Amino acid sequence: MSERRTITTMCPMNCHPTLCGMKAEVEGERLLSITGDETNPDSLGFLCMRGNAAHQIVGNPARLLHPLIRERRGGAFRQATWEEAMSLVAARMEAAGPGASGFWPGHGLAANDYGVGVKRAQVERFANLRGDQFWNPAMICWGMGGFGFGITGALDTSTKEDMGANSAMILLWGANTVSQAQTIRHVEEAKRRGARIVCIDVRKTEAGALAHETLIVRPGTDAALALAMMRVIVAEGLHDADFVAAHTLGFDALEAHLPRFTPAWAEAETGVEAARITALARDYARTRPAMIVAGGSSLHKGANTWRAARAISCLPALTGDYGRPGGGLGPRHGARSHGAGFVDISAKARRPAGPVVPNQMEDIVEAMETGAVKVFHSFGANPLSAFADTNRARAAFAKADLVVAHDIFMNQTIREAADVVLPGTIWLEEIGVKSTNGWVHLTERALPPAGEARPSWAILADLAARLGMEDVYPWPDQEAAIDAVLDHPGTGHATVAKLRAAGGRLPLAIDPVGHPGRVFATPSGKIEFVSDRAAAMGLPPLPEPGEAMDGAHPLRLAQGRSFAHFHSFYDHGRALPDLVAREPEPQLWLAPADAEARGVEDGDAIILRNNRGEFRAAAKVTPRMPAGAVWMRDGWPGANALTDGASVLPEAALGLFWFSVGQNGFGASVEVERA
Repeated sequence: MSERRTITTMCPMNCHPTLCGMKAEVEGERLLSITGDETNPDSLGFLCMRGNAAHQIVGNPARLLHPLIRERRGGAFRQATWEEAMSLVAARMEAAGPGASGFWPGHGLAANDYGVGVKRAQVERFANLRGDQFWNPAMICWGMGGFGFGITGALDTSTKEDMGANSAMILLWGANTVSQAQTIRHVEEAKRRGARIVCIDVRKTEAGALAHETLIVRPGTDAALALAMMRVIVAEGLHDADFVAAHTLGFDALEAHLPRFTPAWAEAETGVEAARITALARDYARTRPAMIVAGGSSLHKGANTWRAARAISCLPALTGDYGRPGGGLGPRHGARSHGAGFVDISAKARRPAGPVVPNQMEDIVEAMETGAVKVFHSFGANPLSAFADTNRARAAFAKADLVVAHDIFMNQTIREAADVVLPGTIWLEEIGVKSTNGWVHLTERALPPAGEARPSWAILADLAARLGMEDVYPWPDQEAAIDAVLDHPGTGHATVAKLRAAGGRLPLAIDPVGHPGRVFATPSGKIEFVSDRAAAMGLPPLPEPGEAMDGAHPLRLAQGRSFAHFHSFYDHGRALPDLVAREPEPQLWLAPADAEARGVEDGDAIILRNNRGEFRAAAKVTPRMPAGAVWMRDGWPGANALTDGASVLPEAALGLFWFSVGQNGFGASVEVERA
């Protein structure tokens, strides 16, 4: 009888900053069970329904197990050998020449190294050494918000533990329980101590259930709310004058800028009553310490773009909360604690001269439209679903000479655009390492690869050999590659061996309080209410309201997360039966008044339309949605046919920070009718 083993790992769902620990019980080459790891310091044994559904990845009959090729798009795939598939890919890359292949990694690639990004950096290394294109997918997610926070100078976040122990007030600003499960536990801890909890969102979310007060804003107007709060704080002298004088730049200009952003003005913009805005601003300014937990993706789409984060991040500077335990900005998607960091193995400095397609979604689409990019590689991603303006993106993919997808399940991009499919390993079939805001966790290999599945680094090494490239994979194995990335003061120079010896995890060498020395990520080292960097790029130097939205249709569309979904991997969760059972079809939330005006009843089949396209869903008529706005879980194949695909930032802004920011607008106004 085979020996039973218990392997410590991490959930493959990547709900950062919530990353949960798992224990996999294995007998021989068979998975017996997956349970929450009660010894994990972040999750304490908790798994949400996504994590509890992860066992359905193993042995799933829909799993991709062999290379596939098809002769024409829209036709049937046939099984191929690895030799045939890799020869075809290498030949097309060689014919296209350096610079004409592009690489797009996604969350699926990071299922067992999110937060550290070993495999993402290996893909980028390949592209850099050959002179090909590489695009960081943070541009579709949290990167735009990171840009807004970064322009102000507030890139550090405080830990959830600091919040739970010290915050006297918490603003959950577009941050919902469904993607912040571990953060919310510490919000509850703070509430039990007496902290005041305020939820700000575009609908009555699950997080609102634990809040003392919920403010519902129109989609894209969060910056307007923050500006009105600043106006009240400054006009009433509620700001921390000593902090402002010592640690900020441009207060006089900000003070002169704010008078027009009155609570009455903000009421017309946001739909929140002026008296409530004034009361919130006063409560926030008078309650020390206060922490803002900002949403990670949906908050930064539509009219908000980077401007909401820019305005929101000025509030803790006015109140002197940065660098104070329990204050400032709390954990958010993609952010790091003070002191965290990893070694960059991407060989950026060795990239040869040649054409560069900017790290911007619209530029990627244009590069395929013009033939500048002829071969597109998707690693654990679903770009056709993720990109805004799906119809334009689909037409661009159709012009590529070759589209290659490395994944574990079919998805929209594979079905509609791919020519070659390479089966990938799942998180239990390869070694990895994940980082939360306070810890680095080893994810051990528990199972052999199923079928003919291969990890990404093996594919890159194979391609490099066929193309005559050197030094693409200079490590003896993936453990050594992980060691190279972890060899940083922020990890305490952790290694795989040290992690194993410590039971699979080590604390990061971080400070639980963001900006503990009150030194900020700006040229001045101060919080910058006025940003010369922004002005030099043609962007507003002071915080401004969100940009004007397409108003051609009466309903503003907002998107977000749900309990059964996070990003588009696992075929948008459609490959996992438990998640399908929870959400069998797309649902559009709309207010009773808007439904009645259109003759729509709860459960009706409906069509969303605008000048870009249309999408079919079922109506969820609910008083939790305000009139004039509709909401839908993001990621449904085809839903982004409705959203704005225009670039938001100038090219000069794209390389300002260590993360990617080249997002489309993603805004949409729609009309809804019964199908």
